[in-house]
Amino acid sequence: MKINNVNVQAVGAFVEQVKANPALARKQKKVEGEWGLVNGQPQFKAVLAYAKGERTVEADFAPFMGGEGLAPDPIQYCLYGLAACYAATFAGLAAAQGVELKRLKVVAENQVNLSRSLGLSDDPVVEKVKLTLQIESDAPPNVLEELETLAKSNCPGVYCLTNPIPLESTLERLG
Repeated sequence: MKINNVNVQAVGAFVEQVKANPALARKQKKVEGEWGLVNGQPQFKAVLAYAKGERTVEADFAPFMGGEGLAPDPIQYCLYGLAACYAATFAGLAAAQGVELKRLKVVAENQVNLSRSLGLSDDPVVEKVKLTLQIESDAPPNVLEELETLAKSNCPGVYCLTNPIPLESTLERLG
């Protein structure tokens, strides 16, 4: 059964599997990309594999940052990932509670200060991130507000932005 384009039975079955074996909740995600060295083409490309296929995505900086503006920039992909994750979390939580949505939009925006990236300051690069949910539903406002609160606390994308996460970085020589 699907509610809000979410397979509620599949999610419920996964919840039960994780209850029986918590290790199943751990998933490894990986993106491997390559910087493009050919003029006139986007600067970065990666193939993203998913359950039923794969897709190539490309990124390019704006001309003022040395790119040609041939594809979305990396920060746009970050915001896209956050918006998609937040929407999925909200829609999934709503579906689990039987709340039907007629329409759900997420606006993810940020304020970026590139002076640090340019080596001109130590100011934070991202000054703030804002998420706006736009919802059409027959559910009462208090139910939607409760779902929003749950989405903020359960969304992996929100967690990544609001909690320190250890970062490892290594350098490997090719060739």
